[in-house]
Amino acid sequence: MVDIARDAVISPTSANDAAVAHARNFHNAAPLIPLVSIDVAQWETLSQRAIEPNGYYLPAWELAASATARNCTGAQALCAFDTNSGQLTGLIPVVSLWRAWKIPLPALVSAHPYGTLCTPLLDRDRAADAVSKLLRQSRQAGAHALVLRNTALDGAAMRAMRDSLRRNGMKPHVVTSYARASLDATLGGDTSLRSALDSKKLKELRRQRRRLEEHGPVVFEVAHEPREAKAALETFLQLEAGGWKGKRGTALIQDAGDATFIRRAVPALAENGQCEVFTLRTGAAPIAAGIVLRHQDRAFFFKLSIDERFGRYSPGVQLTLELTRHLCADPAIVSADSTAGADHPMINSIWRGRFTIGDVLIPLKRNDPMVALIHTALIARNIAHQLARAAIRSAQGQKIKPPET
Repeated sequence: MVDIARDAVISPTSANDAAVAHARNFHNAAPLIPLVSIDVAQWETLSQRAIEPNGYYLPAWELAASATARNCTGAQALCAFDTNSGQLTGLIPVVSLWRAWKIPLPALVSAHPYGTLCTPLLDRDRAADAVSKLLRQSRQAGAHALVLRNTALDGAAMRAMRDSLRRNGMKPHVVTSYARASLDATLGGDTSLRSALDSKKLKELRRQRRRLEEHGPVVFEVAHEPREAKAALETFLQLEAGGWKGKRGTALIQDAGDATFIRRAVPALAENGQCEVFTLRTGAAPIAAGIVLRHQDRAFFFKLSIDERFGRYSPGVQLTLELTRHLCADPAIVSADSTAGADHPMINSIWRGRFTIGDVLIPLKRNDPMVALIHTALIARNIAHQLARAAIRSAQGQKIKPPET
């Protein structure tokens, strides 16, 4: 059953007793659909027909993440089905607000897919009907609001959400937002790079490339077949574990659940042409590797790892330059999402496109005072998170480890 505040323990004297009572009653509401019970063939069909791509909600990826990945397990689903054909027309993996952020209020939150994009999958020809059914299912589950985190705010899926809410006299509330880097892959790779990087920077990168070649021929490899991708993934994992993430204990291979998830997801996606693993070598030595998901005409740059012994030659940048050329040369790819943070110093300087990502509160009933309470709780959580980050930076004297380059 839905676990909106199943494990929350709140004092009876709390000022929010009524809200807590609503949340505690959530476990008596209609159950959601377990992700593992969704027909994978229907899910794949919906992915092909989705009004907006999201590589992190492809079935092979999301099922693997929900099964074992840190902080991603146990997701359930809001599902919409066509009344006549029974075809799956809408899907949002979700968890309770309590599971997501330890807030004991009756809301559902898009599940974390071990990636920074939770845009719903909506059938392009039935988007309005799908949204209506997804929101109705949320209400039937006892929720007063649906929180879509890390959602493309100006994309087609969010427009369908806004239209549905407008027809019912409501509107979404953006809780937080930021612009992140993207690539227009319709431009030539070298054209894109020349427009992004000034002549001085390009000259320096060419110099670093020549220095790398002193260690052996520099080769950019693309693994897209399942067996090749599986082998290249192990190279990626070893590079990541050997760097600062390994020292911090956050490399994928250092957690059994994360390692199981990524080793399951990458070859499964590669089987459908939905994942590539890239490796940059100098001689026989791998010095950088990256993982990219593919969905429809968009690529998603998931992660990058490097051999820090070659850090003075910017191996991560060198790989990203080759990746940019590769994506721009692929007629099937129109754009690429960096899936990076707002101020990523490496990718922001190379991929100059921007689009807005945010957390959005979707009300499920008109004039519902519970929605205002949920909104206030989300704003307070966001402020507390920002203050905590600022305190950490201050304690560390601003010595934050920069992204791998």
